[in-house]
Amino acid sequence: MKNLFLTGASIILLLSSCNKDEKLQTASLEQQKLDYQARQIDIEKQKLAIEKEKINFERQKDSLNKVEEEKEQERKAEANRVARKRTTRSSSSGSVANNSSSASSGSNTAATTTTAQKKGWSSAAKGTVIGTVGGAAAGAIISKKNPGLGAVIGGVAGGATGYTIGRAEDRKSGRVQK
Repeated sequence: MKNLFLTGASIILLLSSCNKDEKLQTASLEQQKLDYQARQIDIEKQKLAIEKEKINFERQKDSLNKVEEEKEQERKAEANRVARKRTTRSSSSGSVANNSSSASSGSNTAATTTTAQKKGWSSAAKGTVIGTVGGAAAGAIISKKNPGLGAVIGGVAGGATGYTIGRAEDRKSGRVQK
């Protein structure tokens, strides 16, 4: 009787464990399908986000291109204005011999071009004067036998050095080109 009871219990245990595996397998298969679908949805969301970023990038790129085009058009318009002013000046100066009123307008255009430059001493001129005075004084002091000759030599050397240094300053400030 004990053997029968043990055999029956073991059969019930065996059958019940087999059913649980099938249920677990079907449940895990369903879970895998759901997980797969969830991952697919996440991937689709990421694709949509990438597409939105692409669209935003293209919009920004288009707006930057528009700004560049507007700047280029402004540059061309400015170049055209300058060219028109130059042709107007040359035509007004060409008619100077014919009209006295146009002669005065021709002189006005020349005056405006000279006033556009910076006023005052350039650094090269200042350097030349300072170098000449300093060199002459130093040359006179150094040359004990002939102070006049020392002053002349020192003034020339100091003036050349002052001019060179001042000219370099003018190049840096943009007053003189090359």
